[in-house]
Amino acid sequence: MKFAKIVFWVAGVWGVLVIAPLFFIFDLIGRQDPPPLTHPGFYYGFASTAMAWQVAFFVIARDPLRFRSFIVPSIIEKFGYGTTLIVLFIERRIRPGDLAFASADLLLGFLFLAAYYKTRSPATEP
Repeated sequence: MKFAKIVFWVAGVWGVLVIAPLFFIFDLIGRQDPPPLTHPGFYYGFASTAMAWQVAFFVIARDPLRFRSFIVPSIIEKFGYGTTLIVLFIERRIRPGDLAFASADLLLGFLFLAAYYKTRSPATEP
């Protein structure tokens, strides 16, 4: 269970460090990577939803066995974003540097899978 606690604490801290700046760089993104963003509702909605997941990771980290069922949507969240970026890269819709975020999310997705299996209680084993 210690493994799961560490994984989710690290994921939460990493996520807050990566996502928090998004709330302050909306216009900068359009200047550095044109064209400018035109749908602030979608942008800030994504940032807010992503930040909410970081809070969920902190909750899971406090008691992984109790919140084990929340690890499943956490895995989907990580693989969903990582896979999406890979597909966008293959379609040449994002730059190679953007794959760093995909690799971080995919790594966390695999660690979340490991945490899910490591938090099985004797009652949940087949």
